[in-house]
Amino acid sequence: MLATKAGEVWVSRGGGRRGLMAGSPTPPQPPARFRPAKGEVSGNLYVANCGPAVGVSFADIKEVFGAFGDVEGVYSADDSGVHVVVCFSHHSSAQAAFQALNARPCPNLHGRTLHIRYSLVQPPLQREPNNVVPVSLNALELNIPGLYLVHDFVSLQEEQELLAAVDERPWKHLAKRRVQHYGYEFCYQTRNVNSKQQLGELPSFVSPVLEKMSMFKKLYEITADVALDQLTVNEYPPGVGLSPHIDTHSAFEGLIFSLSLAGPCIMEFRRYIDGDWRHTKATLSTDTTTENPENNSNFLRKAIHLPPRSMLLLSGEARHAWNHYIPHHKIDMVNDTVIRRGSRRVSFTFRKVRTTPCKCNFPEYCDSQRQKKGDRLKI
Repeated sequence: MLATKAGEVWVSRGGGRRGLMAGSPTPPQPPARFRPAKGEVSGNLYVANCGPAVGVSFADIKEVFGAFGDVEGVYSADDSGVHVVVCFSHHSSAQAAFQALNARPCPNLHGRTLHIRYSLVQPPLQREPNNVVPVSLNALELNIPGLYLVHDFVSLQEEQELLAAVDERPWKHLAKRRVQHYGYEFCYQTRNVNSKQQLGELPSFVSPVLEKMSMFKKLYEITADVALDQLTVNEYPPGVGLSPHIDTHSAFEGLIFSLSLAGPCIMEFRRYIDGDWRHTKATLSTDTTTENPENNSNFLRKAIHLPPRSMLLLSGEARHAWNHYIPHHKIDMVNDTVIRRGSRRVSFTFRKVRTTPCKCNFPEYCDSQRQKKGDRLKI
């Protein structure tokens, strides 16, 4: 704990400087976001190696920099306590301070060597109204028939054991993520499986998960009794998502379970009024070509937050007619709350390989039924 002037107290938690102690003055926040000026001279200076975490008050910083001109404000640049932004009224004052103080010990700031760069105001992000979708925290709010979400489906210890089990096994590297397949290998080019080439039984470490799935019958009166025989494990690094898709009808039966581990994400669901948005060309993998579903505005759109250790079930309409999609973001907005994705998110997706043509009630989304009509869906 480091005391600063004017009663400020900065607290170090867990080896890292995180923020002010409860009851102490809140560090001033900048009126806008800043970015590096990249060679341009501006009236704003980003200053590293000074701040309340190292015993330097904002008042002292303002006094030192005020010797070069009118200082409009001194603000915390982040929550580290050692980075500040000094805003001058005039560019010439900032330039004089930069030339005098950068990369030199400052006697009036406890002899600390300051590292300074010019900063510019970061324009606020402009978001189109039709790109904003409310995020639900439970499946009932979505009102999509056949979609269910169970929070804390596995415990923290079970989560750690599952992650350790897959990390002991070889991963297959795609361009942006890693995968493992059990039971049957999923082919991303055809979005299908070869039902005649079985890799073996599902691994024993998922047996407890399979046993728990019986709760869906009790909670949601699901009558289908499907022996799941295919498992795909995906590891998503920060910023990597999943393109909009419906799991191929001809490849898998009607229940799809997805267990989220290690990190959260936002999953969107889209129902395209005219059927699948990929009329002639598509890919499930985010590791090949990228297509833009936003060009097609003729769809219903909903979103849900998937926390770690939650189990998602897609059945009926949710499985057969709604595309699911994970936006390619490092930070998600859950209503008014910012949620940063973890260093990894791992999903366990359980399915049953189909051996007969699909006869679902959603022919406009069904490759089996389109093929029958001679309108083969090229996926």
